[in-house]
Amino acid sequence: MRSEKNTIYLFIKLAFACLIAFYAKINPVAAQNQLYSNSFPLSDVVVKDQRFAHARDLNIQTLLQYDVDRLLAGYRKEAGLPAKAVIYTNWEGLDGHVAGHYLSALAMNYAATGNTVCRDRMLYMLTELKACQDAHNTRHADWGKGYLGAVPESQKIWSALLKADLSALRNAWVPWYNVHKMYAGLRDAWLYTGNETAKALFINFCAWGINVTSTLNEEQMQSMLDIEHGGMNEIYADAYQMTGDKQYLQAAKRFSHRMLLDAMAQRKDNLDNKHANTQVPKAIGFQRIAELTHDTTYTTAGQYFWETVTQNRTLAFGGNSRREFFPSITASTDFITEVEGPESCNSYNMLRLSADLFRVSADARYMDYYERTIYNHILSTQHPDHGGYVYFTPVRPRHYRVYSAPNKGMWCCVGSGMENHGRYNELIYTHQQDSLYINLFMASVLQWKAKGMVLEQQTLFPEEEKTRLLIKEGNNRFTMMIRYPSWVAKSALKIKVNGKPVAYQNNPSSYIAVQRTWKKGDLIEIQLPMQNSIEQMPNVANYVAVLHGPVVLAARTGTEEMKGLIADDSRWGHIASGKRLPVNEAPILIADNPSAILKSLVPVKDKPLHYTFSNLKMGNAAPLVLEPFYQLHDARYMLYWMTLTNTAYQSYVDSLAKMETARLALQKRTVDVVIVGEQQPEADHLIQQKNTATGNRSDEFWREVRNGGLLSYTLTTQQTIALSLRIRYWGAERGNRKFDIYIDDQLLLTENLTDKWNEQSFKEIEYVIPDSMLKDKKQINISFKPQPGNTAGALYQIRLVKQQ
Repeated sequence: MRSEKNTIYLFIKLAFACLIAFYAKINPVAAQNQLYSNSFPLSDVVVKDQRFAHARDLNIQTLLQYDVDRLLAGYRKEAGLPAKAVIYTNWEGLDGHVAGHYLSALAMNYAATGNTVCRDRMLYMLTELKACQDAHNTRHADWGKGYLGAVPESQKIWSALLKADLSALRNAWVPWYNVHKMYAGLRDAWLYTGNETAKALFINFCAWGINVTSTLNEEQMQSMLDIEHGGMNEIYADAYQMTGDKQYLQAAKRFSHRMLLDAMAQRKDNLDNKHANTQVPKAIGFQRIAELTHDTTYTTAGQYFWETVTQNRTLAFGGNSRREFFPSITASTDFITEVEGPESCNSYNMLRLSADLFRVSADARYMDYYERTIYNHILSTQHPDHGGYVYFTPVRPRHYRVYSAPNKGMWCCVGSGMENHGRYNELIYTHQQDSLYINLFMASVLQWKAKGMVLEQQTLFPEEEKTRLLIKEGNNRFTMMIRYPSWVAKSALKIKVNGKPVAYQNNPSSYIAVQRTWKKGDLIEIQLPMQNSIEQMPNVANYVAVLHGPVVLAARTGTEEMKGLIADDSRWGHIASGKRLPVNEAPILIADNPSAILKSLVPVKDKPLHYTFSNLKMGNAAPLVLEPFYQLHDARYMLYWMTLTNTAYQSYVDSLAKMETARLALQKRTVDVVIVGEQQPEADHLIQQKNTATGNRSDEFWREVRNGGLLSYTLTTQQTIALSLRIRYWGAERGNRKFDIYIDDQLLLTENLTDKWNEQSFKEIEYVIPDSMLKDKKQINISFKPQPGNTAGALYQIRLVKQQ
């Protein structure tokens, strides 16, 4: 609850914003056709489906609980303006990144619903942001003309970059990723509302970006792009389309990372062990450049990236990655053992890529993926009561999700989550020339103003296997393109127009064309027979998901020990850190062929999309009911199921029990852990480094410290003593590997890995930490320094564990 003082302050701000509305140009439909010509303005499509309308409206309620001045505090700070509020503390170092998402969300929700509070907040933000940009123009004219970011120590980072010095940028936390969110927010404020102030701020910001990178040669530019930078190439492609100025197209290509572009253009998947959400926005940029230039390099790169991710690296509900990285084939079992499952941001960006690709080709494959992902991942990442957002969706059997709370946990997936639920109406319908595409089966009303037509879609899908399209107004000739989804069997789709069947020869995952002069009262009836199916987990064939049509089904398995269900403001609150239940004790489906599993599914009476397993042998059996994953919350769950033949069942359980016991015992002893070489865990533990190198071996990341360098992390002790430092090494390192390990600048010991094992396997060593180094400390700094002429490491994992 806001205090009375804060409420009054909010009214003052909103009243001020309302005054601005009298002279700030707002046109909710003008800009969208300019940038995405095949899309309908959000205001022309009204969602009637209660499931999605509720998610949108609840999300608006959640958005309005955030403090705008706190979101903007970093921008005022870097611009040298007086503070109006205290900046959010969680994820300090990424100051301001959520503000860009928030601006996007306000714009699209105003465009979609006409919500005036969203409009007024958007206008207030634009006024504040203009003041910040004006201050930079005056106070930081040497490096910051046009700048509009909240990156901590902006002056140090960007003034150095302007001199072709990347050192400050490398030591900061992904500055380009950070500013990209405000670029996108400003673009969206113009895109969805036509606000010219937003466009001017955006174009000025783009000019700044070109100037600040102008001294970098191509090698330096590509080196800079090794650091996560969001979709900066997409931003400049958008600027080119908005202005026609070719300098922005050139900048879009300069911001395209050749490491990914070249591989994808050659149809080579080089994504193993790469940070997933670093790569997806790059591919969006490739596709936008392709759309505007028809350059085959970019065209192939954007298409192939989508293909390989969706076909080879995506789970049944549409998400991808574990611990934020794309796993290799051999590491894909991490989906089962780890709790940091697919990240919501990845699906947010894969949907944007799918929309871009569909806009060009109208290929039904893109809509098949889009539909499955909005139902099963995006919708499931919002709590249906309090509106909190989900970061990771664990796939580990019998684990659970954690939800954010307003004004706490300013995670990246909070930012993208703010946008997700305001764009459900964006692709229900699209148009190309004289054709209207029916892409999604969602109750809604479309005004096609260019044709003078109003169409209403009436359906309870997916609870019912049909939809009706009623022409409410108009008389015009055009082709209606009706999606034949991949989940309907061949020849099973039925279409009637005014009671007469429509003949077709199409296969699933295509569009059926119905051309005629449409008039008021015409009725199109579409039968969409849904069938049960199972899908194997990519690269882990003995785990399957169960689906009915496009809907992924899951089962509740309990509510015990769900620590941090609503996350606090702690640095790791987004991870479901409650007890990991043993994998070997999770339900197992025992069948000698997949058809036996499908035949065992029995509908629950009077509960659509609910099923039980009947007459199916199960290991660790328990009464379970399958239901849509998108409506399963506040519970542990089974999303993927181990399936074994009768012969394999007993031998597997015996071997798994031993491994799981050892894994859980280590987890129980662990006080804190750093997965070395992975971006997020290292940032979480305040990495400090000099002269280090990273790499990957056997699907595990490492970092080593070269001669004269230093590496340190800050780990929490939970004010515990009797701890040991457990480090994972490779057993066959070459060269001189003698180094010192320090705890808070006190020498703990000297280690020498030179010829220590000579075994091609991982080794773990525990070093006892004296209690004197731990007493009365909440955290400790662990550092590694190579002795002269030596290398420290390589280090793979660093754990603080309780002594046995």
